Amino acid sequence: MTTKDLLKLSTRMFTARRGRTALTVLGMGIGFGAILFLVSLGYGLQNALLQTITSSGALTALDVAPNEQDGKFLTAAAVEEIKKIDGVDGVETSYNFNARLKIGDTGSDARAVIASPGYLELEGLKIAAGKLLDPLRQSSSEASKKNPKEILASSAIGKVFGKNPKDLVGQKVSFSLLPASPGGANIDAGDYVIAGVTESEDTVFYAVADELNIPADIPFAKVKVKCNSGDVMSTARDVISQKGFSVSSLSETVAEVNKLFRVVNIVLSLFGIVTLAVSSIGMFNTMTVALLERTREIGIMRSIGASKMDILSMFIIESTLMGFFGGIAGIILGVASGQTVNLIFNIAAKYFGGKSLNLFAYPFWFLGFIIAFSIFIGFATGVGPAKRASALDPLEALRSR
Repeated sequence: MTTKDLLKLSTRMFTARRGRTALTVLGMGIGFGAILFLVSLGYGLQNALLQTITSSGALTALDVAPNEQDGKFLTAAAVEEIKKIDGVDGVETSYNFNARLKIGDTGSDARAVIASPGYLELEGLKIAAGKLLDPLRQSSSEASKKNPKEILASSAIGKVFGKNPKDLVGQKVSFSLLPASPGGANIDAGDYVIAGVTESEDTVFYAVADELNIPADIPFAKVKVKCNSGDVMSTARDVISQKGFSVSSLSETVAEVNKLFRVVNIVLSLFGIVTLAVSSIGMFNTMTVALLERTREIGIMRSIGASKMDILSMFIIESTLMGFFGGIAGIILGVASGQTVNLIFNIAAKYFGGKSLNLFAYPFWFLGFIIAFSIFIGFATGVGPAKRASALDPLEALRSR
């Protein structure tokens, strides 16, 4: 029997028993769709969380803080020593001050992060409205003279002043930095403009240190050490730790998040596999019924020269095709249901003033895995009935009704 003949006979069920075949494929599709829906939800939440906490530049930066108990402060001399460490591409510094911020005639207490121009990029800030400060503009004294000085404000500051993020952008503000120690003098800043609004629940704003006269004897609150690559981060971290400073890295947080979501995705997959197991039993039942219905036909085929291998191949091709179409149906159902839920969620989020998110992510490798696994399931569920069909005695098969 030629391959063309086998394919014709194998696909005949799709037209002869359309209803039963469609229900079997749909059952498989629901099983694979459930797996895709749950796992893509896990990947979507993982991506949403990672996008919230990090940026590409922040992943290769180390956060260095003072160790005040041991008398280790981040002075200018300490920063110069850190810059000399192998693998360190640069060091960005920041101060932390309590501040008094005014918009018009209204004032509020806030926390001020006064940083070097490149610090904010490594901080991994997410903008709700407006834009990040331009490091080149902020570090250029000529540009600063021609244009108003800019700050970033948190969305929490907007709530204090009764303004949403979009209305906060472009507002003229002034602020003063309160003394870090008793007896110190306030540092009064001139007029600034809010360039962008960050997503934060803390009443905090960011400004560039080059535009303020901060006394040289005030130590830095935190520095960010930019490494050449992720490979040298561990070595640089060890050297800085040996100097007595506290060192942490956002990449460690990302690794923990990825580890957590691997477990979450496995658990979600197990729920989907339960549905898939039920669907596989239904497909096995369909192939068994097909065997019983076509026993006489198998006897006729064997009597006119079809071999056992031909019968075996015919049933396996049939079940494998059903599994394949079940996988395609699963992808369609999984993506459609995910996008429907995502749309409903984002409509609700927009209605209540929240931010829209992509709750579902569909890695191409996982879609390919579903197709491959659906083919395997179809093949596996068809092997048993196929062996029984090929083992039938032609005479006994012809006597069946």
